[in-house]
Amino acid sequence: MSDGHGFRKKRLVVHVQGAGKVGRGLAKALRDRGAKVALRAARDGLPPKIVADVIVLAVRDKDLEPLARELAASGLVPKRAVCVHVAGSREAELLAPLRGVCAGVAQMHPMISFASLDVNPTLDRGQLHVDGDAQAMAGARALGKLLGMTARSYPKMDKMLYHAAAGLVANGAAALAALGSQLLEVAGVPAEEAPKMLGPLLRSVAENVEALGFPAALTGPIRRGDAATIERQGQLLREKLPALLPFFIESGRAQLPMARAIGDADAAAFDAVDRALLGLSKG
Repeated sequence: MSDGHGFRKKRLVVHVQGAGKVGRGLAKALRDRGAKVALRAARDGLPPKIVADVIVLAVRDKDLEPLARELAASGLVPKRAVCVHVAGSREAELLAPLRGVCAGVAQMHPMISFASLDVNPTLDRGQLHVDGDAQAMAGARALGKLLGMTARSYPKMDKMLYHAAAGLVANGAAALAALGSQLLEVAGVPAEEAPKMLGPLLRSVAENVEALGFPAALTGPIRRGDAATIERQGQLLREKLPALLPFFIESGRAQLPMARAIGDADAAAFDAVDRALLGLSKG
């Protein structure tokens, strides 16, 4: 069976060049879903032979263009194969040297946080941004479908800002959780237990964001217009962990317009929250 571009719905053959966190994670996930996958570390250079429907270049951004030129000159790329890269902020055009030797090139960026060589994130329901030549986009979508991901294409999207948004949420959330872990330790939670508490909390936030969108995903005292709690928490932060107070205040300011939009409290309550945050910022 075919998807109209020659990609079989079963037993896709994939070559992944680059065995870092993303390359290794995608390779394992594709194997688990039934694809035939060859994985090659970038430090090992090109393999003696490539057999693939889709060639995935999972190397650092700065290495993409040189790798594309090397592959194009190697004679290893099957003419029927498509070549995709997984860089979030870079255009498919980085792979332009390969157009003459393969069936098309594309960007295929998973909006997923790959943090480990050994622990794979869940890819189901993840988003995959795809852009480039039609044949290569079809190959990327076939991989996405196999992985349980949703492929999306926004041709006029600013990829650098898109990637900044992904980094702000993924890496900002990790940094914020690390600060929360420090606060839990000050509160009396053993350091090794804090991540076990915060991981499920982050997961529930992600589920709320996906299911409810904004502003409905917001919870907590600011949504309720509880200025007294915000003021007390801020005072305790100033006493116990003052380095976290600016983050607490800025987080509150970001939450306040969402809380007003939801309207679980009256305007006066939200005005009181605003004054409490302002008072904390002035010390």
